[in-house]
Amino acid sequence: MIGPHNDQPVLTAGKPLEEAVAAMVLVHGRNASADNILTLTDVFDSDDFAYLAPSAAGHTWYPYSFMADTHMNEPGLSSGLEVLSSLVNSIVAAGIPTERILLAGFSQGACLTCEFSVRNPARYGGVVAYSGGLIGPPGTSWRESGDFADTPVFLGCSDIDPHIPGLRVQESADVFRRMGADVTLRLYTGMGHTVNDDEVQFTRSLMAAITDHDD
Repeated sequence: MIGPHNDQPVLTAGKPLEEAVAAMVLVHGRNASADNILTLTDVFDSDDFAYLAPSAAGHTWYPYSFMADTHMNEPGLSSGLEVLSSLVNSIVAAGIPTERILLAGFSQGACLTCEFSVRNPARYGGVVAYSGGLIGPPGTSWRESGDFADTPVFLGCSDIDPHIPGLRVQESADVFRRMGADVTLRLYTGMGHTVNDDEVQFTRSLMAAITDHDD
C-alpha cells in the first residue's frame, strides 16, 4: 500500500549504515521534523551509531489524538507503521541485527514507535518513548503475541502532560512487561512536554550497553 508517508525523505546522521555498529531510528512529533529530532544526536554523542529519521507528510503522522478511534487516524497511522517497518528491514539488510537497533520517538513519534514495537516484537537494542504511549481509544486491548526477550523499554513522561495521560503510559508499560520487555517507567513531576536530561542519560546508557556487547 502506498500511503502518505511512504515517499517522504529519511534524514541521516552519524555513521553511514554500512559502517555503523548500531542504528537508532528517531521518530519526530506532530508539527515537527526529522531535522528537529536529529538534534538529539548532539547530546547522544556516540561515534558508533547510524541515525535514521523518517519524515511525516505535512509534519504529522496522523491527524487526531493518539487516543481517538483508530480508524480516524488512517491512512496516516498505517502508513507511518509501514515506514518504520521498511526502515528496520533496511537496517537489518545492511547487517545490523535487531539486537543493535534502538527505536526512539518523541510525542506523536513516541506513540508511533510504541505501536510499531508492540505489533512487531523482537529482541531490540531498546525502545524509547519520550512522552508517548500505545495508540487507541480508552478501553483498547492490544494484541499481546510475541516476545520482546528482555528488550529494554523506557517510557518517560510528565505527570501532568497535556497530551499524554499518565494512565496510558502506565497501560503501555504493562503491555510491554507482559510481552517480556524489561520496562523502565518514569513520570516526572511537573515537567513540560519535552525531553529532559534524565531521559537523555538513560538513552545513552542503552546505547552504551548495545555497543559494549558488540561482538
